[in-house]
Amino acid sequence: MSDVTYLVACLFAAIVLIVFLIMRTKLSAFVALTISGLALGLLAGMPLEKIATSFQNGMGNTLGFLATVLGLGTILGKMLEVSGGAQRLAQTLIRAFGEKNAHWAMMVVAFICGIPVFFQVGFVLLIPVLFSIAYQTKMSLIKIGIPVVAGLIIVHGLVPPHPAALAIVGMLKADVGATIIYSLLIGFPAAILAGPVFGNIVSKYVTANPPEQLFKTELIPEEKLPGFGTTLFTILLPMIIMVVKTIAELTLAKGSPSLPFISFVGNPITALLISVLCAYFTLGFSRGMKKEEILNITDGCFGPVAGILLVIGAGGAFNQVLQDSGIGKALGSVLTSLHMNPILLAWIIAIIMRFAVGSTTVAMVTAAGIILPILPSFPDLNPAILCVAIGAGGVGLSHVNDSGFWIVKEYYGMSVQDTFKTWTLCTTIASVAALAFAMLFNVFL
Repeated sequence: MSDVTYLVACLFAAIVLIVFLIMRTKLSAFVALTISGLALGLLAGMPLEKIATSFQNGMGNTLGFLATVLGLGTILGKMLEVSGGAQRLAQTLIRAFGEKNAHWAMMVVAFICGIPVFFQVGFVLLIPVLFSIAYQTKMSLIKIGIPVVAGLIIVHGLVPPHPAALAIVGMLKADVGATIIYSLLIGFPAAILAGPVFGNIVSKYVTANPPEQLFKTELIPEEKLPGFGTTLFTILLPMIIMVVKTIAELTLAKGSPSLPFISFVGNPITALLISVLCAYFTLGFSRGMKKEEILNITDGCFGPVAGILLVIGAGGAFNQVLQDSGIGKALGSVLTSLHMNPILLAWIIAIIMRFAVGSTTVAMVTAAGIILPILPSFPDLNPAILCVAIGAGGVGLSHVNDSGFWIVKEYYGMSVQDTFKTWTLCTTIASVAALAFAMLFNVFL
């Protein structure tokens, strides 16, 4: 057995172990991920002293950003829920699109909201609105929830200014404007197929059981709800701040003295903190809440997400062990020897790397680096289309080594098996559909 074959076998063995421990032995997902991550390091032949360190680094790297984002996002979501802001947004969307089309409405909202923010940020911001719509329409949470994650993950992987998409645009010397246009035109129909269309089908076979503390099951009288404009401004504020940052970075000169300040304010953590403080006033003090009440609301946010954070952190740690074990590098060396259409090859490399290491960013940057040396052989190839194809590969086949898998699983209250049926299939449908549209665009362009 070759080294590459053995490392791939180790990856599959670790994934099977996770599923077995959670489904058969009923172990906590956090414990199962920890056991499997350490076992993977042992199987892959990593030095013993580096296995635990790799796992620890992965946990820290994942939660260093996500813990703060989810914490602040949960506070903002709780303020939207307690004030009735989420209910107001839900009612307005239902009236505008109709109850039967609520899942289409949420896909469009997620697609737009996901453009300036990370997947995780958009997800926690939309969760209270999603739950409120599901409760008011009595529609399956899966039917509405899958379109939300489909819209968010597509723009996360395909559309600049998301970091990975912007990084490969620079690596492949593609035009930023053209890439944004193509990614939106290709991503939207892909989100439709992976979201409302697939969600409508899979909701007949899978039921969600979200945490009771997060899923509100009572309505506030309409006369006591905050205004639609106030609520919309509050939920969009972090996105507005981050969009302004992106525009400034693209338009201002490199040495501009205002760039460091804009970059600081536009960081997702800072933007969310500003938005939380704003929500205290727009949805709290202005509606008669006392300081003690807002303190209690804030403190009450953290309990329900503590377990979720541990699971997400363990998923990130498992991902780090995968990378440090050399599995990704071994796969990359094999894929470079293939001779095929560069768009298809780039997509295959990205989706295999995504499956192997779990990270969309790592998968996309690795794929771009592998495909870059062969580009001179294809002078007529549009690099913007190639960027979209790599992004498409980077969102597919999400499974247990991806923190997004565990975020969706925990918030929607699904089993591992049902998360494979919903989230994993959703990302893969989105990936394949985006590739098909990219190939079609390439023929006509």
